[in-house]
Amino acid sequence: MSVLSLIRDCLDALLHPSAQYDALTRARHRAFMAPRLLGSLAALASFPTFLAMRGAPTAIEVAAFAWLIAPILLSWFLSRTGRYEGAHVLSSLALAGLVMTISATTGGIASFAAVWLIVIPIEAALSASRRVVAFAFALAMTCAALLSALGHYHLLPAADPAIVANGILAGVGVISAIFYAAGLAFGAESLARTSVALLYVEEDRYRLLAHNMSDVLARHSRNGAVRFISPAAEIMLGMPASRLLGHGLFDRVHVADRPAYLTALSDAARGGESRSVEFRLRRDAARGENVGSDFIWVEMRCRPLDQAADETEVVSVIRDVSDRKAQEQALELARNAAEQADASKTRFLATMSHELRTPLNAIIGFSEMIAQEDVLGLDAARRKEYAQLINDSGQHLLSVVNGILDMSKMESGNFEISPEPFAPRPALLNCCNLVALKARENGVDLVTRVGDDLPIMNGDPRAFKQIVLNLVSNAIKFTERGGKVTVSAVVEGSRLVLRVSDTGVGIAPDDLKRIGDPFFQAGKTYQRRHEGTGLGLSIVKGLVGLHHGELNVESKVGEGTVVSVALPLEFSPAAPVEPSSNVSTLKPALRSGLQEQTHQVKKSA
Repeated sequence: MSVLSLIRDCLDALLHPSAQYDALTRARHRAFMAPRLLGSLAALASFPTFLAMRGAPTAIEVAAFAWLIAPILLSWFLSRTGRYEGAHVLSSLALAGLVMTISATTGGIASFAAVWLIVIPIEAALSASRRVVAFAFALAMTCAALLSALGHYHLLPAADPAIVANGILAGVGVISAIFYAAGLAFGAESLARTSVALLYVEEDRYRLLAHNMSDVLARHSRNGAVRFISPAAEIMLGMPASRLLGHGLFDRVHVADRPAYLTALSDAARGGESRSVEFRLRRDAARGENVGSDFIWVEMRCRPLDQAADETEVVSVIRDVSDRKAQEQALELARNAAEQADASKTRFLATMSHELRTPLNAIIGFSEMIAQEDVLGLDAARRKEYAQLINDSGQHLLSVVNGILDMSKMESGNFEISPEPFAPRPALLNCCNLVALKARENGVDLVTRVGDDLPIMNGDPRAFKQIVLNLVSNAIKFTERGGKVTVSAVVEGSRLVLRVSDTGVGIAPDDLKRIGDPFFQAGKTYQRRHEGTGLGLSIVKGLVGLHHGELNVESKVGEGTVVSVALPLEFSPAAPVEPSSNVSTLKPALRSGLQEQTHQVKKSA
């Protein structure tokens, strides 16, 4: 085992067992203790040689060798208290006292020991404290000035001329001071090397954290410019982190979110408190992806880094919250769907209360009158009239129920389409003939413009007729007396385009957006002027969707409405068909609405 290892073990043993020191503190304590213990051991080892050469020592020489105990006591003081600066102050006082004692008896400022005054501030430099260095400098200067003044005024005790003129002692003083200063220099170098090594270790530790964190760490100036950003940004945004420095990150913030981004950084820098903001960042697609770029949602938490600086910097942590945003949007859509289902239920109850009660009341009332014909004395003509009214009410009730069932089948995807080749012109003319009487009764002019050259198309003829009947009946219903309804059909490319236009009341822009929703009727539900369940256009929209067609409605209030339906001439039932979006909230409304409506009808019956 080497001498240095032995000394190091001694130093570790001197440290308090319960004291917790970091590496830098241990290095400083060792740098303080090592030269003092080495000096003390070297001086004590030379004491027998000194006695052999010198003979009986003087009182001053005994005091000088007794001082060698002081470094050991200082090391013990530091190991027990941990007061590093205090140990340096005591060491400066002890060294100054020894130098003053020897110099005063060996020639004052000209003594061989006076050169050790230079070591006092050098030794204090290891404390890394300006206060300790300033104290040691003032102490050394005070001792030098005191020795000079006492020597000038002959106040010092008479020195042995042989000692003063002895060049060997002068050389020993200089050489010992050089060795001690060299020990201090080596300690300072070891301390500096340890500090640098610890700094590198600390940097590596933080660099490792920054490289392996999924969140992005960034340092910004107040205007948002990025001065540092962690490599995690490459994974989050799909681009090198170096391109995000300066205003590179700002350029990737969504235009609509840039004010909030800059405001959060400015508030954190100015207010001295943490800020949080959510915004969108443009992300480049990774290699192998087809999409060029898209936006992700991120959350940035920022706080001031250094409020004492002239320009406060801001450190931020940026986290990808796209999944959370998607969940919030899904919850929002679910809530909207629930609200829409509740609104559909309300519309269902408001509409069906009238549509179901009216024919049921008529059926019950007229059937009771027929049952009491003997009491009421009804003749054959009156009974026939009542029977016809009962039949009409039943037919109306059946059409309402059929409409609800058709919508329920479409919503569940169980509505059966039976495509077959058919001629659209005869089917269209037949439908117009069926509603011609209703048009004449309402005073509406029904015009049909259908060419003779319409080709055979493949589709469900029953569904096609239902589409035509619903559209033409709605047009007649909402057209005032003296108005006009025009039905036309033309071939455009590979599709048959059916148009039904009227000069009726028209539809407001706000209501136009909701045309096709189940049970929706333009205008206020409770103040409607026309009979109906509000399922006509909903059924049309569903049937058109099942045929892979398109429905378009154009209208202006007071000018009329044009409904266009484009159906493919060759319908392929093999293609998958999603349930129509206009009935996405119908099922819960039907379930709850029918339960309440059935209860009300039974109660009223």
